[in-house]
Amino acid sequence: MEGSMDRAGAAFAELYRIVARLRAPDGCPWDREQSPETLRGSLIEECYELVEAIDEGDPEHVSEEAGDIFLLATMISYMHEELGDFTVADSLVKLAEKLVRRHPHVFGEAQAKDSAEVLRQWGEIKEKVEGRRKQDSILDGVPSSLPPLERAFKLQKKAAKVGFDWSHAGDVWAKAREELHESEAACEEATTTGDRDALEDELGDLLFSTINVARFLDIDPGLALRRSVAKFERRFHHVEKRMAEAGRPLDASKARPRDPAGAAELLAVMDGFWDEAKRAEREGGSATSPQ
Repeated sequence: MEGSMDRAGAAFAELYRIVARLRAPDGCPWDREQSPETLRGSLIEECYELVEAIDEGDPEHVSEEAGDIFLLATMISYMHEELGDFTVADSLVKLAEKLVRRHPHVFGEAQAKDSAEVLRQWGEIKEKVEGRRKQDSILDGVPSSLPPLERAFKLQKKAAKVGFDWSHAGDVWAKAREELHESEAACEEATTTGDRDALEDELGDLLFSTINVARFLDIDPGLALRRSVAKFERRFHHVEKRMAEAGRPLDASKARPRDPAGAAELLAVMDGFWDEAKRAEREGGSATSPQ
């Protein structure tokens, strides 16, 4: 443990040295042009890449992507150090102090029998020890900057903690079906009235209720959607490959206006290759080659 700590400390010191060198007057022009604001998008992107690496179960990839996040966090903190706002060391010291302060059941005499007790204790420490203003709403702790899917999930979880939740899974599914029917009705109405706002509203409710189903079943909707997106991408790549092997064009939309029957036949071929990819996955084979 001690040897690992020493190695980690030396490695971070080297990272700090490199960041300082990159930001020096004779450092890298690109790095010197950056600011905390310009790195915001990169930080979000790298977080998603780390999540992808974790999903892949590839430790080497996780190590690489985690390193990129260490770099960006250090770079952003160092920029504030240059401005005299705070130092990188300040940030690390405050983090260490906060971790110890919020874990009195580990570093002190307090007791916490389960994670629910830990969370309750955290809330008390933030309010009574750290002097944070008591929230006007339990939803106040959910950042408005989160992407909509993640924010909806966290808002629902917050409300559920105080009992504002469904009692049975069947009720959540029923609500989702209700929103589906309302979305279908809004779609039909929009074709005659052109009321796109109502359609957008109902589709938003449908998405929100679907996220609620996932939350109620203890499934992270963001991770579930990532899996579905990856699955779609994998199967569509198979369709592209098989269509190329068959010497068939891959754009039924272009054929549809001038040759509806031909477009339908082309789409049927694409659907067949899509089903082929699905079968390959179910049988444990590869969806990138014909089975």
